[in-house]
Amino acid sequence: MTETTEVMPRPRRSMLFVPGSNASWLSTVHVYGADTVMFDLEDSVALREKDTARILVREALMSPIWKDVEVCVRVNAIDTPFFRPDLEAIVPAGVAIVRLPMVRDADMVRELDRVLTEIEEKCGREVGSTKCMAAVESASGVVNAVQIAKASPRMVAIALAAYDYMIDMHTVRGTAADESELFYARCAVLHAARVAGIPCYDVVYSDVNDEEGFLREIGIIKRLGFDGKSLVNPRQIEPLHNAYAPTEAEVDRAKRVIEAADKAEAEGLGVVSLDGKMVDAPIVASAYRTVRLAELSGTRR
Repeated sequence: MTETTEVMPRPRRSMLFVPGSNASWLSTVHVYGADTVMFDLEDSVALREKDTARILVREALMSPIWKDVEVCVRVNAIDTPFFRPDLEAIVPAGVAIVRLPMVRDADMVRELDRVLTEIEEKCGREVGSTKCMAAVESASGVVNAVQIAKASPRMVAIALAAYDYMIDMHTVRGTAADESELFYARCAVLHAARVAGIPCYDVVYSDVNDEEGFLREIGIIKRLGFDGKSLVNPRQIEPLHNAYAPTEAEVDRAKRVIEAADKAEAEGLGVVSLDGKMVDAPIVASAYRTVRLAELSGTRR
């Protein structure tokens, strides 16, 4: 039962979008401490800048400054002429994760998998080493979320994106106090992530000056069970990480759970007990995650 933080999956609380056409950002944004940095070749890049952005991102991926940072690249949609050139540039350059936008069904993920395998074989990269993240942005994507999340062994996360989903649903974005328009989509995509055993990212909060609304929305997604959130500005990283940080009381409790589990294992006991109550494996796993988050963020201020 004993588990160490070294073998735990790395937390993915924050994924910061970085426009692929912004050369200065590509070389400096690593200093802000996002769990995952996502170079964007899609929406934030104008059509006339697609080729330039692709070259800039390819060069950035090969820089040693990113060796200790998880880097994801959002490529252009699978039905655009930019999709294949994007992959042919970033896979040989060593991208860790490819985020595919506008995923409507599992076949799109399987097609991404197929093309990645082809490029990996061609460039000599280990087949399967390039991981995938699917972005669900439509009603069909939400309905098919479980199949999408389980479509490929390359899948390491799934994300919900709000803008196109709102258009598809003929609705509008509400306030952070009333987000009923996203409730079903959030629950569906989150359940799909849990079925597949992968992390789940919530939508971006685009008003970077509204910290109160941002924190309120974090409270909603944290209670629902999201692992983290997509971000559009480095200023959002610290508030997000702090909101996900455990309290001192939670850390103390987690350490006691781990100690009880270690003691039970050392004594050859099949049941872990703490304060007269049985502690099962999910509680122990949660305790390790709490300690890991405290190591990364400290305790909540």
